[in-house]
Amino acid sequence: MKIIIPILACSFFLYSCNDSGKSPEPSTDPSSFTDTAEKQRFFPVTAYLKGEIFDIKKNGINPLKYTIVNDHTDSVWLKIEELDTALQEFLQPEIDSANLITLFTEKSFLDHSINAITLTYEPLGMLPDSMQLRRWDVYIDPKTNKVKRVYMVKEITKAKTLQLTWVSNQWCKIISIVTDEKGVSKIEKEEKFILDF
Repeated sequence: MKIIIPILACSFFLYSCNDSGKSPEPSTDPSSFTDTAEKQRFFPVTAYLKGEIFDIKKNGINPLKYTIVNDHTDSVWLKIEELDTALQEFLQPEIDSANLITLFTEKSFLDHSINAITLTYEPLGMLPDSMQLRRWDVYIDPKTNKVKRVYMVKEITKAKTLQLTWVSNQWCKIISIVTDEKGVSKIEKEEKFILDF
């Protein structure tokens, strides 16, 4: 009896050590993300961008738009009324917790190299064909808790991708990237909007 108890204790100990190292396989079933989705609260990027556009319109200063194609730069004063249209591609779909939480996940960390809290949003799995939005990042100043920058990527077609960089109260830039049949990508066009002077 004295020998059996230590053997049983060792067996249970070894079994629990061996079993605790195993982690469950990640599921690709969207319904399995419900618990995670309920805990997440996405930063309302669309509402934020619309608020920035509203402030620009309220200030009444027309943005200056630079367009670069094949190393050739053109500039034009953009009418305030045209700003919504110029940025329309990135104002949809509505980015908030209710709308995209079943498709994307949020990760956050403090990035000391750029002195910002970074919120990164990436797909949970395969996205529906109708979903052009591929990922986005929000950079927040840890001292003021104000948004410093927003970065978004949309895949318009298999051959064309759009990237938006929005620097709060300063400027924004849309880069169009095209990919040929060989998989080689190049910048087709850059549009930079100076929002404050």
